[in-house]
Amino acid sequence: MAQPRHISLGRLGEDIVSGWLMNRGYLIVERNYRQKWGELDIVAKKDGVLHFVEVKAGSWDRETWPTEGQNVHRPEDHMHAQKCARMKRAITTYLSQMQLVEHRDWTADLAVVLINEHTRKARVRWVWAVLL
Repeated sequence: MAQPRHISLGRLGEDIVSGWLMNRGYLIVERNYRQKWGELDIVAKKDGVLHFVEVKAGSWDRETWPTEGQNVHRPEDHMHAQKCARMKRAITTYLSQMQLVEHRDWTADLAVVLINEHTRKARVRWVWAVLL
């Protein structure tokens, strides 16, 4: 049975961001770390800093990319306070389970992927240090 569209779009977004990170020198440590209370899409490392990356993907089905100021759905709008709280709890659990509680060099980041299903191209926008 085929996956619901939003699930397959999300997985595709995570794949795209993982490749994007690796091309920029990040090591992917883990993907889809799950707990009952939250999930971490990607855990990556670069220069001794752990990056807990939340991926938000959306589709764009027109020939041209949206421009700044256009009234379009933004995937990052789904990064609400409840999601941030779940992410923070998942990060705390991850650090504890991996015995990295004393590891101070980490950030919670947001990667937004806009996928043009017509042209089969994607754009990644990286948002540094989401406030948790």
